[in-house]
Amino acid sequence: MTIPEIDIDTLESLWREGAVVIDVREPAEYDDAHVPGAVLIPLGEIESRVDECPADETFYVICRSGGRSANAVEWLIAQNVDAVNIAGGTLGWISGGHDVAVGREPGSPR
Repeated sequence: MTIPEIDIDTLESLWREGAVVIDVREPAEYDDAHVPGAVLIPLGEIESRVDECPADETFYVICRSGGRSANAVEWLIAQNVDAVNIAGGTLGWISGGHDVAVGREPGSPR
């Protein structure tokens, strides 16, 4: 299976339009820095929380650099969820100079 994937620049555009970003890192990683508005669903919880991902919406999945999010996307697609991996992950988002939120709250998506 080919995992659908976008780069950080594409995410920036989609994010500004209100795309839903799911962060599958661990809570401490998320607290340190995340895409503003990203929803924390750690990879270990994705199966039990799949109902938070309705089938009529596209979800953009991010982790630190793209590995865990690719695993999550593969599993979500098998559950008929429209999910897309974000290549480069949060490290790419930060190094690209994009807005970052900290703490447990998702923060403002804009």
